[in-house]
Amino acid sequence: MDLNKIILSDEARKELVNDRRWLHAHPEEGWCVFETTWFIVRRLRSLGLEVLAGIDVIEPDAVMGRNEALVLAAQQRAIEHGVPKEFLESLSGYTGAMAILRTGRPGPVTALRFDIDALPIEETDDPQHEANAGHFRSQNPGFSHACGHDGHAAIGLALCRWLSENREQLKGTVKILFQPAEEGVRGAAAMAAKGIVDDVDWFAGGHIGCSAKLGDVGVSHFGYLATTKFDLEFFGQSAAAGSPEKGRSALMCAAAACLSLGSLPGHSQGITRVQIGKFISGTGRNIIADHAYMQLEVRGETTEINDYMAKNVEQTVKGLALAYGVDYKLTRMGEAVTYKGDEEAVALLKSAAREVPGVHSVVDMNAKIGSEDCTMLIRRVQEHGGKAAFCYYGCNHHGHHRPDFSIQDETSLPIGWGTFARFIAEINSQD
Repeated sequence: MDLNKIILSDEARKELVNDRRWLHAHPEEGWCVFETTWFIVRRLRSLGLEVLAGIDVIEPDAVMGRNEALVLAAQQRAIEHGVPKEFLESLSGYTGAMAILRTGRPGPVTALRFDIDALPIEETDDPQHEANAGHFRSQNPGFSHACGHDGHAAIGLALCRWLSENREQLKGTVKILFQPAEEGVRGAAAMAAKGIVDDVDWFAGGHIGCSAKLGDVGVSHFGYLATTKFDLEFFGQSAAAGSPEKGRSALMCAAAACLSLGSLPGHSQGITRVQIGKFISGTGRNIIADHAYMQLEVRGETTEINDYMAKNVEQTVKGLALAYGVDYKLTRMGEAVTYKGDEEAVALLKSAAREVPGVHSVVDMNAKIGSEDCTMLIRRVQEHGGKAAFCYYGCNHHGHHRPDFSIQDETSLPIGWGTFARFIAEINSQD
């Protein structure tokens, strides 16, 4: 295969942008991406690729942070929007998909991962915002693709089209993963646990934006903080405020937990984080609260440091519940580990990116902030002897997880596509 001829046709480029804009207009969160999964699977089938979806790519026992009520509501919405009921039944309540190209010729197994979920963020109504100006604003009130996963999924689909059109020039096997529930780092662990990347020799993941500007590609040797996400509930006894001895305040225990967890000691060997993002409790000023609900997370520069922080959370919560005489439930809702790329895979991604039209610079970009659950898939690949790397392809944005997040899809997405297409060709080309 002539690597210099790996370019997007005008038709494929238009489809790439149109796919991103359809996905942008139909955002779905976490484990609720049923319309998105149907959009992806229908396209993959039309390309003649082998397709697995739902329960076939997700291990239920490893699923975290899945709300059954939200899932059922999302399924009903999908039916109302034309998704076949038979397709939803085939998923067994889970989402996500994987395309497989088996060339029938001996060669490596290469896999790429693209996340597909959106965020619970209302999109801006600023008329200058690209989605408003282009008439593809979110049609799902309260949700938007404010992190670029719509662009990720569109690139994955465009790569599947390229694989289908060039299958006779390739060897080995290529897998394209469309992962749900990256936000909250909930989905990759369940995909990894299914074993779908256990045979992978080469793996790559990526993200649009972050510190990379339009025309930049950053490739990581290491980075990301390991993290554990928790939901915490306290269960007390309600009573009138005038008879405090008859009640046990879940609110006061939770308030003490906020202060105690927020001041947990760090670790001398690296960065730590504790964040309490949500706290709900109480029904009235003269009622002792019998329930409190909190959402929190810890992070650590290494997996070991993160585990240290998570253990401290567990011990602190247990002690406070005992002190206040309340019961509690602490649930792990998401998890990611730190990232260390394999130098051979890093070099391949850099080599691929340098020749992509529109790329101005290829640099090292090692993030020691944030977390990314692609690390769960990367760790699984590496544990089974494969090599992996992660990269960023740039866009000019105001910040991720904002109502006005934008990506300049006509320019940025072809760069991401070109980087990954050339990565595959370097490994699986017959030449």
